[in-house]
Amino acid sequence: MISKNSTGFVLLSDVVPHIVQEIRYFSTYNFVGERVDGYEEPVALLTREAARALKAVSNEMMVKGYRLKVFDAYRPVMAVKHFLLWAIEDEDVRMKPYFYPDIDKQDAFELGYIAKQSSHSRGSTIDLTLLDMKTGKEVDMGGPFDLFSEVSHPDYRGITDEQYANRMLLRTAMERNGFEPYECEWWHFTLKGEPFPDTWFDFPVAQGSVKA
Repeated sequence: MISKNSTGFVLLSDVVPHIVQEIRYFSTYNFVGERVDGYEEPVALLTREAARALKAVSNEMMVKGYRLKVFDAYRPVMAVKHFLLWAIEDEDVRMKPYFYPDIDKQDAFELGYIAKQSSHSRGSTIDLTLLDMKTGKEVDMGGPFDLFSEVSHPDYRGITDEQYANRMLLRTAMERNGFEPYECEWWHFTLKGEPFPDTWFDFPVAQGSVKA
């Protein structure tokens, strides 16, 4: 079922005030190379339940000297359709060197890096990393967000022990607080027992989409 009703969603920064947001699909620095349909403001929206669980992760990480940095949260169905159109446009490969250097973009779906029906559209999935509060920089995870490569698989061991440990630090905290990891992307987690398991939403990513 597709719904435009945003009841039950919150502005993530209202629940997790220390969160850092770099909403990539609002910008042009993403695998598409342009702002993605449905991203009207650079904000993260999430279901109330997922946001509360993420607050617990944030509190745990801050004690250890880290802040959470979010790349994407709720993703409208219209954005997923934009991805589908991008995938069939053979000539548009401007972002290939940065995000899919070793594969043909048409294979991104089959390989699991993009979904034709995304869990993000159910509102309880988030893409994130850790920010070191001492340096102000992202923690080295051995590969960047949205790299369509086996390097992005959480259990990939062709990285340093420190980089792998950083991935496991994030993963352990997320799992401890109720999130499930995804086998193809170290940054991707979905809340267990999500409130809308059979609903995909299609309202814009904007502060005005949710009630205070």
